[in-house]
Amino acid sequence: MHSELWNHALALYGRPGVENACLTLQALGGDVCLLLCGTWLQARRVAPDARRVEALQQLAGPWQQEVVTPLRTLRQAWRAQAQGDPHLAALREQVKGLELEAERTLLARLQMCAAKWSASPDGHADDWLERLAPDQARDHDALHQLRAAARALQDAEDGD
Repeated sequence: MHSELWNHALALYGRPGVENACLTLQALGGDVCLLLCGTWLQARRVAPDARRVEALQQLAGPWQQEVVTPLRTLRQAWRAQAQGDPHLAALREQVKGLELEAERTLLARLQMCAAKWSASPDGHADDWLERLAPDQARDHDALHQLRAAARALQDAEDGD
């Protein structure tokens, strides 16, 4: 079963330029799952505050560190060797699948954490991405690109 946040993440990630923007933000130390969650909360018009931001970070940090990052590191370490070894290539694909499942699980946990947060009474929410992005990414083009793509996705969905 797919969650609302997972579906949002897939729709956003599939938009032009978003994959590269996310990979750039990840290289800058950003947690892509957290950032995608931020765009989802923004679309739901949930206002960020320090308590909510901390709750999401406390949930995501250990999962990224203990589950997602080790899988990603292993997958990346096997990239070159797997090109000439079909058995290792198959194992690498399994690790890639586990990494994706770990990210899907994190998104489900983030959604559960935010499930009771209602939309802002005035229908406006401050910028979640500004609060969830690492300092070095706050004024980066990749963050601006993610924000613009999320806004365009929301406009398209609101137009339906």
